[in-house]
Amino acid sequence: MTVLILVTHLLGTGHLARALTLARAFVAAGNRALVVSGGEPAPHLDASGVELVQLPPLRSDGVNFTRLLDAAGEEASVAYLKTRQTQIAQVLTESAPTVLITELFPFGRRVLRAEFLAAIETAKGLPNRPLICASIRDILAPPSKPEKAQATEAIVHQHYDAVLVHSDDEITPLQASWPVAPDLAVKLRYTGFVAPPAAPPHPEQLGAGDVLVSAGGGDVGADVFAAALEAARADPHLRWRLLVGGSHAAAHIAQLEAQAPPNAHVEAARRDFRQMLHHATASVSMAGYNTALDLLQTGAPAVLVPFDAGGEVEQGLRAHGLARLPGISLLPSAALSGVALLEQVGKVTAAPRRAPRAQGLDGAAETVRIVQALLEQRYGH
Repeated sequence: MTVLILVTHLLGTGHLARALTLARAFVAAGNRALVVSGGEPAPHLDASGVELVQLPPLRSDGVNFTRLLDAAGEEASVAYLKTRQTQIAQVLTESAPTVLITELFPFGRRVLRAEFLAAIETAKGLPNRPLICASIRDILAPPSKPEKAQATEAIVHQHYDAVLVHSDDEITPLQASWPVAPDLAVKLRYTGFVAPPAAPPHPEQLGAGDVLVSAGGGDVGADVFAAALEAARADPHLRWRLLVGGSHAAAHIAQLEAQAPPNAHVEAARRDFRQMLHHATASVSMAGYNTALDLLQTGAPAVLVPFDAGGEVEQGLRAHGLARLPGISLLPSAALSGVALLEQVGKVTAAPRRAPRAQGLDGAAETVRIVQALLEQRYGH
């Protein structure tokens, strides 16, 4: 089968990372997988084996997700958005996918509602209508009004065959963050958590003795990096390594390097980050979906500073759950400082080291099995 995943990340790169992990699982099972990405390019992510189609990119204006910026940093014009729709339609027509998966929509990305619905209508108009699924993470941004949940449910009812929930319903059921009416419940398919295969320890043991500070692949995390440098200056015996991502990484790295004491090293986000976690003294990061899985897979001691700008609650909910595990602590952004960060690093490194976790993280392979079963139900074999 041919699977097309339509995804647009607007701030961090977690949505694209998860889409690529899903796509690789479909490829590993002998299928063709295309990821049509509408966010900014993220070269640090592994797209091996996947056909990655880059649309004219969009990003949010900081945490204002209702204002979309184009590749030049200007507000995206109607013509720019139309070009994206045309390109999506062309890819759909040429690839004629067996399965169309929309990442997050219709539970999010409502600002791109017209784009996603146009893609769905194109798919439904193909000679062989594809199976249409939504792909959502464990925790969603709760709808601010009941009408938003009702509108989402109406779209699911009208267009979707299934909603793939990348979580364990015994750990974080969807209703923990989103109202689940009976009509929606029948379409939910829990896949387990979607993690890439566990990374082995680094062959050169890079990260050993370091406090690894990361903030994903987006243009966020300035406060975390600033607190890390403050902590490094306060304790010259502890070594810090700051891994900076995002479209403005070069400028941010230069700024941080100018402020860094000798025991702090600043560099660009690395593809071998997950391998480095095996050896790190501790990790300091936000609490995105993929980061949480990296920490579970490696057992690294971790201080989580959940992203909460713009009223975001998703990472805070996830961090509260993770902080129940040994060697993981929650440091709210309102309490973030160099002194507080040092205290929490000392706390997690003094705790017993967790064993790497393997169970319940094969959600990508389970997604493939679920989709295959749905296709078999449709065609009766």
